[in-house]
Amino acid sequence: MPRTTPARALAATLLACALLTGLAGCGDDGGGPRQVGKVLETTDGDGHRFRQLPTEGAPEVGLIVQPDPRPDGGWDIKIRVRNFRFSSEDAAARAVHGRGYAQLYLDGARLSRLRAVDYRLPGTRVSRGTHKVTARLYADDGTVWAVEGKPVEATADLTASGAETGSPSP
Repeated sequence: MPRTTPARALAATLLACALLTGLAGCGDDGGGPRQVGKVLETTDGDGHRFRQLPTEGAPEVGLIVQPDPRPDGGWDIKIRVRNFRFSSEDAAARAVHGRGYAQLYLDGARLSRLRAVDYRLPGTRVSRGTHKVTARLYADDGTVWAVEGKPVEATADLTASGAETGSPSP
């Protein structure tokens, strides 16, 4: 079995340290850690502080709300994101640029925390009239992604006209 000289052992250790140190700073942007923003004093209605990002490369969100054609009614809600990826349920509670979850609100009241782009809102959760559905993006540490002091969010109207819009029973 060949013996390792002290010089080779030292060289191997230094190479391993250099590789580990270099890899620790690498990120998805191909060159190092990304800016995760400045935490502001501003908060949302639930007390979550805003995390300010520059406009360029900041997460964006859009919202599509469509009536569900099934007899029990309801709405299909789809969230569209850009420069953002949903984290898994077991993600560490820390801010990582462009990652996190969405909170879905109906008329300002929280409906659900989402880690995917689809949500079905049952018709029984919505009274007759026009309502606001909002999707807001959060970092995994619970801060709200913000640009120019405003949360990264999208809002769409949903109009529930009542029982007469349901399909007739067979």
